[in-house]
Amino acid sequence: MKQIGLLLKALSLCLVALCLLDANHCVANDGEGKTLKDAYNGKFLIGVAVNTRQVDGVDSLAQSVIKQHFNAIVAENCMKSGMLQPKQGAFNFSDADKFVAFGEANNLFVTGHCLVWHSQAPRWFFTDKDGNDVSRDTLIARMKTHIQTVVGHFKGKVKGWDVVNEAIEDDGSYRQSKFYKIIGEDFIELAFRFAYEADPDCELYYNDYNMNKQGKREAVVKMVQNLQKKGIKIDGIGMQAHCTLTYPTIADEEASIEAFCRLGVKVMITELDVSVLPNPFEYNTADVNQSAEYKEKLNPYGKELPDSASQALTNRYLDLYHLFLRHKGCISRVAVWGVSDKGSWKNNFPVWGRTDYPLLFDRNYLPKPVVKKLIEAGEASK
Repeated sequence: MKQIGLLLKALSLCLVALCLLDANHCVANDGEGKTLKDAYNGKFLIGVAVNTRQVDGVDSLAQSVIKQHFNAIVAENCMKSGMLQPKQGAFNFSDADKFVAFGEANNLFVTGHCLVWHSQAPRWFFTDKDGNDVSRDTLIARMKTHIQTVVGHFKGKVKGWDVVNEAIEDDGSYRQSKFYKIIGEDFIELAFRFAYEADPDCELYYNDYNMNKQGKREAVVKMVQNLQKKGIKIDGIGMQAHCTLTYPTIADEEASIEAFCRLGVKVMITELDVSVLPNPFEYNTADVNQSAEYKEKLNPYGKELPDSASQALTNRYLDLYHLFLRHKGCISRVAVWGVSDKGSWKNNFPVWGRTDYPLLFDRNYLPKPVVKKLIEAGEASK
């Protein structure tokens, strides 16, 4: 048995080596040469978050996966405000321009992420030269300049923008961010107005996590209705889907999809991944400020994922995609947050140094068994 195991490992290494020599052929092969984007054609876009190494071609295997399996991309980090305007008035579009050019060259639907977010914003955005909070008028002016410069720069190229990201708490209250504390709740309305003025033809979205929770669901519905009553353009809602094997329940996720569909806007499943690891908290969160101390029991699959856990991952993804297919009439895009397990943020969140397996492609950029199952589910859906 030991010799068989060594032989299988050697064959796997040979396959990876062949992929390195011929990435365009090898990576996308699910066993029958079928792809995710083809299986879901006419149902919804199949998206993925990409980083600069993938756009530049440094990570050529990931780039091959993107080209063959996906028809939509979203910027993982290069379009966040701290990256685009690290110093006031000093915009740096270098990486973002490459991201957009990659999307255009490969006929991909390009989503910008994100214009207004309390996290990963440059420190100067909220303070004066003495380090004190700026006035409401000053912050509004800075927000307007940032939004309209960025959206204007990519006018006609970026097809959709996550205008505001994570502004509502799970209980439905407003997050006590600097945007909220200094401007007030109308910072959301203003952000959408500024984005529309810069590119009236671009789709504009609100994006948030834990959208399955009732308090957040009801607050987002109310927020969208208020924008609609004022005639402010909002085209869609992004439901971040940082899932575990048990969270959220399909029933709770479906309740939110249905509630958002009734608003007459597009619904997008964004930032999808499924962690197979134990949750160190009593609750689920995607708040990047959360962290927990490393413990061996929180990292049970440090070397490999056992078959039982792999099957559980497959079943979970299938349950989620069957849900999305039931609502394909209003769901416009389903996007995973990363190409392969190797580069997933879940390896280090909320516990630094773990080994997680949350995505559709493994650390060698090969499709997991779930990919074939998802293709079959897409093809079977009428």
